Amino acid sequence: MAESDLEHLQKALGHRFTRPELLIEALSHPSIESDLDYNGLEFLGDRVLGLVIASDLRNKFPHASAGDLALRFNALVRKESCVQAARAAELGSHVIMSLGEAQAGGADKPGILADACEALIGALYLDGGMDVASTFIHKFWATLVEEQALVEKDSKSALQEWAHARALNPPTYTRVSRSGADHDPTFTVQVDIPEAEGGPQTGQGSSRRAAEQNAAATMLKAIGQ
Repeated sequence: MAESDLEHLQKALGHRFTRPELLIEALSHPSIESDLDYNGLEFLGDRVLGLVIASDLRNKFPHASAGDLALRFNALVRKESCVQAARAAELGSHVIMSLGEAQAGGADKPGILADACEALIGALYLDGGMDVASTFIHKFWATLVEEQALVEKDSKSALQEWAHARALNPPTYTRVSRSGADHDPTFTVQVDIPEAEGGPQTGQGSSRRAAEQNAAATMLKAIGQ
């Protein structure tokens, strides 16, 4: 990566690294076959993100139940949220990857964007501490957190409650398929409530959890909820 690219990214992040090698590591995709890639920092960044988001939710919703907080938390730390933050930060164009991966559209692959975003959080934490990492998270998760203020429950919970209120069997979820590369999979899940009109419904997502949520949302629409 050119030094000018590093300068541009650091200005966008609002943090100048005292250890630039951490930033380079956070942006290094495994395809370059280097001694260092972003996997280690991704592990750390995932934990830092979780701590910051959990703390923010506890402060923002002081009277919410643990279950409600958990639903909001899961929505904010999932891969899709990290991808949205990475795109807002224009991170994809800075990821260092092999020519083959780049030609395959790696700079916009959800799996790569999510991993690099978490790795960047890890690098910011190691270089500048929790305050610096928190500043990045607050900046690029602000809209997502505000959206969560409007969310009462996730689709799976809503469907479960709908079935329970009508004394129906609870929804059952079955994985139909898994396709795509290991770093960027697509799951297809089917949800079924035998007594519900419209029959089983399916949903897709980049994780089984996301696919289940999408399947539940599809069934809620099918039954007019």
